[in-house]
Amino acid sequence: MENIYQDIPRLYTALAEWLSCITYCLVLKQKVSRKMFVIISAAALLIQGSFLQTTRNLPIYFWFPCMLMAVIFMYFFMYIVCDDTRHVIGYYCARAFLLAELAASLEWQLACFFRTINPSPAAQIIILIATYSIVFIWAYYMEKSITRGIFQLEINTKELIAAILIALAIFAFSNLSFIFSNTPFSAGVTQDVFYVRTLVDIAGIMILYVYQSRICELLAEKELNNINSMLKAQYDKYRNYQTTFDLINMKYHDLKHQIAGLRAEMSDEQRSKWIDSLEQELESYRPELETGNSVLDTLISGKMMNCRANNIKITCVADGNTLDFMHVADICTIFGNALDNAIESVTLIEDPEKRLIHLSVSSRKNFVLIQINNYCENTINLKNGYPVTTKADKESHGFGLKSIRYTAEKYHGTVTFDINKNWFELKILIPQGGVS
Repeated sequence: MENIYQDIPRLYTALAEWLSCITYCLVLKQKVSRKMFVIISAAALLIQGSFLQTTRNLPIYFWFPCMLMAVIFMYFFMYIVCDDTRHVIGYYCARAFLLAELAASLEWQLACFFRTINPSPAAQIIILIATYSIVFIWAYYMEKSITRGIFQLEINTKELIAAILIALAIFAFSNLSFIFSNTPFSAGVTQDVFYVRTLVDIAGIMILYVYQSRICELLAEKELNNINSMLKAQYDKYRNYQTTFDLINMKYHDLKHQIAGLRAEMSDEQRSKWIDSLEQELESYRPELETGNSVLDTLISGKMMNCRANNIKITCVADGNTLDFMHVADICTIFGNALDNAIESVTLIEDPEKRLIHLSVSSRKNFVLIQINNYCENTINLKNGYPVTTKADKESHGFGLKSIRYTAEKYHGTVTFDINKNWFELKILIPQGGVS
């Protein structure tokens, strides 16, 4: 079956590889503008098509190196366009190559079959458009459904290598008969060759989709476990604050009465000054907030103790009554994590005068608007709409923001981040009563 691999026009293969890359580029977040995406995509199609068309008549032992170069072109196209890690892009490149193999094989098998019925060029073009449209639209929506609910896909080295090996194995088996016709796994009839190739490619796509589903399940499980840990941690903090402030409030009221008694009985001037000093010191433990929500009052008061220790000025304008529909643990999660992040950020500022945090809770029409702003001198990059952590151990951080998003979405709310003139702004908008 000499050179039968050339039966599929190289331009058809190039188009399939290009469309496959486009499919996954639309799934991933892009780092270029829409205009640049169109320009780069057009250039990629021109390069891919020119390369495969130019190398179509090379001896068969150049076939694998040419396909390898085509995959490299696909990777660089996706790398230039997509805003993600090399591992994730390499993973999707392996899947894109196998998807392109399936689309090209299926289309050409159908084209060869229907050519005996209607050999007109128009029919061939219709088959090409219909087959590629069905395959790539199906792949796009399948991918979107699998990754739905995943904050950000993470691919480690082992998962990347596994995906590449699966793609290579499927590619090798599906194309075995195109190169060697005398192996136990080769087909001897041209029609069987295409049939086997298409079936093997479909099986490979299904294997990778199952593999992708498992990766997403593990990521979702890991994310949920970390979020639950954050929820519990913030709630535990609130309970500790509540216990502490209950004791402080009791002592506060007891001492106020004791000081009043001492002042009435003692007339000594020095003792009076001592009592004044003691009363002034006691005022620092006076309950400072009355927002209308006892959970929010306790939580913010607890954070203020940390703010005093680090010379941080925190201001609060909050209507706590608007949060009455929220569960105690959810209030702790949103405000606890948001304030912890703000405090951690401003603590790094050398000038104490710039260590500023402002919190507000207000009602806007039928929504509750929560805003936590903090002064920020460092450059903060946003990725997928969320701040990128600057810590070395990236996998162990960022779950505070995820837990905020997770909690807001429970009430059909949204979370947005912005940077405005050295102020980092967190905005949470939740329908009043938690119903959209």
